[in-house]
Amino acid sequence: MRFDFFRRAGSDDSAPGNGTHAGALLSSEPGANGHVAYEMLLDAQRRVIGYRMAWRGPGDEPGARTAAAVGVKALMDTLAVHLNPENAGWLLGPQMVFVDVSVDALFQSELQSLPANNVVLCIGSDDLLDADMRSILLFLREQGFGFMLCGAKALPDDTELRAIVTHFEVEANDADTVARLRQEILLGHPEVELIAAHVHTWREFDACVARRVNVFIDGAFGNPPVREAEDALQPESLLIVQLMQMIQRNEDVRTIEAALKHDAALTYRLLRYINSPSVGMAVEIHSLRHAVAMLGYSPLYRWLSLLLATSNKAGSPFMMKKAILRGRFVELMGQGMLPPSESDNLFVAGMFSLLDQLLGVSMEGVLRKVQLTEAVQQAILSRGGLYGPFVALAEACELDNGEAARLSEALFVGAAQVNAAQLAALVWSQDAGPAASGP
Repeated sequence: MRFDFFRRAGSDDSAPGNGTHAGALLSSEPGANGHVAYEMLLDAQRRVIGYRMAWRGPGDEPGARTAAAVGVKALMDTLAVHLNPENAGWLLGPQMVFVDVSVDALFQSELQSLPANNVVLCIGSDDLLDADMRSILLFLREQGFGFMLCGAKALPDDTELRAIVTHFEVEANDADTVARLRQEILLGHPEVELIAAHVHTWREFDACVARRVNVFIDGAFGNPPVREAEDALQPESLLIVQLMQMIQRNEDVRTIEAALKHDAALTYRLLRYINSPSVGMAVEIHSLRHAVAMLGYSPLYRWLSLLLATSNKAGSPFMMKKAILRGRFVELMGQGMLPPSESDNLFVAGMFSLLDQLLGVSMEGVLRKVQLTEAVQQAILSRGGLYGPFVALAEACELDNGEAARLSEALFVGAAQVNAAQLAALVWSQDAGPAASGP
């Protein structure tokens, strides 16, 4: 094993550049033979504050957590290219990335390709207590890397090792371990952040919140529709639907602007989003008429669809983030395969495939109110039509069910392109999410 910590992965002449769209990587570059999978880390307000990243190579068991050195190397290389490119820095802002690692993986120089203060390395008790590992663990901790202890019931007795642990994984229903750790902290031991894994229901989530424990959730976690009535949509949602229908009828912008003025808060949110970095306008937009004059009706429909997805005041911020991520991923995957004019429809198809969970209304109830093109409806209801395969691929990546490779091959795209789109969507959502979620 070697201590080659200061060589940046990809620093030779053959290193790939930073990719910002689905076609950014070639088959010989990082991510060519495996897929990135991730879980979301939620805080008590159900906001996404980090991700637990994993690597799925050919033949790997779906959903399994692997800490193999070769997988960690591939994952680090891919994350470095898309989340921490040269001359740009860490693109996920304050958000943390958690990575399961083995003993061998701790010695890889690829760890240095990511910012230590934003990375938490997940290890088991055996690795933490291995006397031969102490020097490397201390070295990495001094650099700023965090460590999450997994599969344990207690912190180590050794003071030096205890100081290495910054996070501690607990089971969702293990109240006793949480209480014991809290008591140790009260007695003066270094504080650690407790994170629950394998959380599958909101009841378990609420129990964790009551114990001040953050939560990892996987792609299957969601909000079931709770209302069937056609009038279940909230007033702001109904106004947004009305505006979307007016755009589809190509009504005069002054008429649309007059309808929008009935809700000053919605007008503020719309203009705030239009002027956000994710939209990338060169000049500040001061009115709806100004926006239409600059960009036309098609982007306005897209912006309103995003606002509709975030209009449920009782909705979960993580579901809004998930819908934005899916919409952007679907849009990026379609770039280069479908005409540029389909970009907004791809985004809407991806995001609206989660609209029932976002608004708490059955999908049929939503579609009775929101008039969508036949192709978008096919994608939402059956994953069919022109956009359906892209939505199905997005769903497979979220669920980590082993179907991503087959579905991407059916679209004639490689794993590297899928990884590039996923990570680009994570970065894009940093700007798109907050601006869309309210003043």
